[in-house]
Amino acid sequence: MSALDVAAYILEKQSTSNQLTSWKLQKLVYYCQAWSLVWDEKPLFEEKIFAWANGPVVKELYDQHKGSFYVMEITSGNSDLLSSNQKDTIDQVLKAYGDKSGQWLSDLTHMEAPWIEARKGISPGERSQVEIPLSTMLEYYSGVDLEGFPLSN
Repeated sequence: MSALDVAAYILEKQSTSNQLTSWKLQKLVYYCQAWSLVWDEKPLFEEKIFAWANGPVVKELYDQHKGSFYVMEITSGNSDLLSSNQKDTIDQVLKAYGDKSGQWLSDLTHMEAPWIEARKGISPGERSQVEIPLSTMLEYYSGVDLEGFPLSN
């Protein structure tokens, strides 16, 4: 399973009238990983998530959409590799976060402990290759209760 497979599924679920920015796609993939850790008790994908200046980023996904404002498809991703449970996790994340803008999602990640802790000692606009640990994500999101958002899958 890869973050590219998750991104491909997210893009398939978006309506054609609702173009997805690369920024928003990165944050949705991040939240899919976070909630999979909480609900499914395992990572959704293997790639690391880094605490970049504009929020959490999966470098392999970034390499796919680098230079594009909107992302239409991820040619290296295959949503058919996702199980029905994994798709359900992603669907629940999209239900909660899918109508939010990329800026809103980025601002949200900047207020949450996983990104904040990974960015400690790094200037606000400074580049970073510091990973956001899965353990930090699990610990933080296990305590988050979003209204109308189930804490278990």
